[in-house]
Amino acid sequence: MNLLELEKQKLITDHRSLITRPRRLRANPAIRAMVRETELNARDFIYPLFVRHETGRSEIRSMPGVYQLSVEEAVRETETASKSGVNAVILFGIPKEKDPIGLENFSEDGIVQQAIRAIKKELPEMVVVTDVCLCEYTDHGHCGILNTGEHFHAGLPEGYVLNDPTLDVLAKVAVSHAECGADIVAPSGMMDGMVVSIREALDISGYENLPIMSYAVKYASSFYGPFRDAAEGAPKFGDRKSHQMDPGNVREALREAALDVEEGADMLMVKPALAYLDVIRVVKDAFPELPMAAYNVSGEYSMIKAAAANGWVDEEKVTLETLTSIKRAGADVIITYHAVEAAKWLK
Repeated sequence: MNLLELEKQKLITDHRSLITRPRRLRANPAIRAMVRETELNARDFIYPLFVRHETGRSEIRSMPGVYQLSVEEAVRETETASKSGVNAVILFGIPKEKDPIGLENFSEDGIVQQAIRAIKKELPEMVVVTDVCLCEYTDHGHCGILNTGEHFHAGLPEGYVLNDPTLDVLAKVAVSHAECGADIVAPSGMMDGMVVSIREALDISGYENLPIMSYAVKYASSFYGPFRDAAEGAPKFGDRKSHQMDPGNVREALREAALDVEEGADMLMVKPALAYLDVIRVVKDAFPELPMAAYNVSGEYSMIKAAAANGWVDEEKVTLETLTSIKRAGADVIITYHAVEAAKWLK
């Protein structure tokens, strides 16, 4: 082979090594957008609202931009969300009075019941999801009836959250929300059997078509702190490790999800989101037929807000990147306090 042929062969070899250039699809913004694999949309978001009996709105110090709202203000906030393109809200109630089992939780005139009726009256097309748990309503701040007093069971530690007696209360709460017009109920207490108990109660009451979005995989996380300020539901003693999952476990997540699917859950949820993206993906892959929700929780929200307030990050870019990562991991629906802001940024 002469020198000319060697040079020619070298050119061909060099050319072949650069035939594949992924950058060709990146430089042109229109092409970059056209081949994007994961798209965020305002319809992906559920916007959490904290509703209280007091008038007006009160900003939550640990969650800038998030408020405790009167029923009237909750309706206004829902209207704002609707105009931004967000089609769903999830309601958390702050009662007038608390007691050992949380009576207002299933009262006809409870704060969430009032809010459901008011929102559905003014915005009937808005999807109203309701959180079904006891922690905001009990005077002890735990997610169920405690092993004490008339409910004492020998052999269990005093103050232990009793599973089966709590199921009866959760069923009453879910039916109460359904009667007021809720579109989806979302049990969050991580009680064994909560989905089937609620499903049976709803069906018996004539709400067999009402979906259940189960907090199927909820970890005992340190990212919930600001939420407990917002909902005024921090436990008065101890913690919630008897029923919320160990952050080190993922096989257990699959077991929890499988149980809820068997019990009739219509949607599954993983909470929190950012530290558990791998769990979202594993659960989604195991149960692809069910919509997957992820809760972008208060601590995750507040970290971005604090960093942005200090000028350390660009809030819009970091928020949208964060939400994209959650959807990319497998979430079909994202509960996020950034919902309205993110929807406006996406426009």
